[in-house]
Amino acid sequence: MTVLQKLAAFTLLISICCICGQTVMAQQIGSPTTQQGVLPPRGVFAIRNARIVTVSAPDIENGTIVIRDGKIEAVGASVNVPAGAQIIEGRGLSVYPGMIDAGTNMGLVEVPQGASGTVDLSEVGEFNPNAKAITAVNPHSAHIAVTRVEGVTNTVTAPTGGLISGQAALINLLGTAPKEMAVVPQAALVINYPRIGGGGGGGFGAPQQPTNLSETLEANARQLEQLRKMLRDGEAYARAQDAYAKDKSLPRPDQNVVLAALVPYVRGQQPVIFRADREPEIRGAIRFAEEMKLKPIILGGNDAWKVASLLKEKNVPVILTGVFSLPVREDDAYDTLFENPAKLQQAGVLFAISTGDSGPEVRNLAQYAGMAAAYGLSKADAVKSVTLNPARIMNVGDRLGSIEVGKIANLVVTDGDLLEIRTRIRYLLIDGRSVVLSSRHTELNDAFKNRR
Repeated sequence: MTVLQKLAAFTLLISICCICGQTVMAQQIGSPTTQQGVLPPRGVFAIRNARIVTVSAPDIENGTIVIRDGKIEAVGASVNVPAGAQIIEGRGLSVYPGMIDAGTNMGLVEVPQGASGTVDLSEVGEFNPNAKAITAVNPHSAHIAVTRVEGVTNTVTAPTGGLISGQAALINLLGTAPKEMAVVPQAALVINYPRIGGGGGGGFGAPQQPTNLSETLEANARQLEQLRKMLRDGEAYARAQDAYAKDKSLPRPDQNVVLAALVPYVRGQQPVIFRADREPEIRGAIRFAEEMKLKPIILGGNDAWKVASLLKEKNVPVILTGVFSLPVREDDAYDTLFENPAKLQQAGVLFAISTGDSGPEVRNLAQYAGMAAAYGLSKADAVKSVTLNPARIMNVGDRLGSIEVGKIANLVVTDGDLLEIRTRIRYLLIDGRSVVLSSRHTELNDAFKNRR
């Protein structure tokens, strides 16, 4: 073979390799399990012959749901399937609204220890109302896919640390960028109510307090006064901006991004989440919110059952994060926290059940609700506590949390009871998009299941 023949053969070999490489790449890009940077398309879907757990109305034992453009177009026992719709045969299956965990740090933490670059939970300093969790959400976090394949379609993702941690976001667990995931980018302001006892109230970066009781009470009072001053400054800032907008002859007030972030909260337009577990802290947070004319939500609420009548009277909702935990005090009954939801339900308090987790354990939300159902809460109310109740608490009950016409099509199709650990998710739709049921866990299972 001459040199020219060798060169031609080599060129041909290179061309074949390039074509093969392009073909493999095209297959990877076209595969829904490996596609990166592109959302699955919205389509027209019809889930038929399924048991439909609407949550907001009686169950439909054999019904059909039609989804179009990301919304539920029709639901009922005698709904016509539109021509060209993608059919999901639901015979023997149940359809639930996607679950919502309203107390997480989803997307802000990947590896909590040993990889600090993957942790973006808090900012330095005590007052960061302008810190927005949505800007730090990692849409490619492995925790997101692991969580959604278990039927959790939405989370409230909140920052931590300081007295005012920042603004939480309500997100869909599907998207290639935070903007695509956001349902409500600034859903609530997060305040760590000063603890009456050792330790800070907000995890990473939270203010630490002395253990001496008198010093603790003094520190508590100082922190409350600091909070009071910050919120009043925000209120004054809003009034100054309004006055200038009406009368341009007035001196133009300086722009302040910190105070501007407080405006919708001090005006009662959006809710404020107070992290508070113990009875004195919950009572204190309610009094403080009433004084400052805020719309409070209690996050944590281990002692909420002790103040259920006050919560009901003041119409303060609670996001419970300790349902799966051991008792806080040595003399508490073993099932104190297991029964917390049932006691709040009996008192007429609006509550939601949350894992309170940064990300890895949010996938177990159904088991938290299932534990409450095993200790006095009805099965229907347990399902509502992880669907419609958190949606109502976060002011999106008209968009999420139940299967109704016009709501976002975040739906979970199961082969059994949603709260049973043996139940498997068969189909998943988020924002009217069909989601492939794969995650880091399923990938590892496929990689190692045949090992001997």
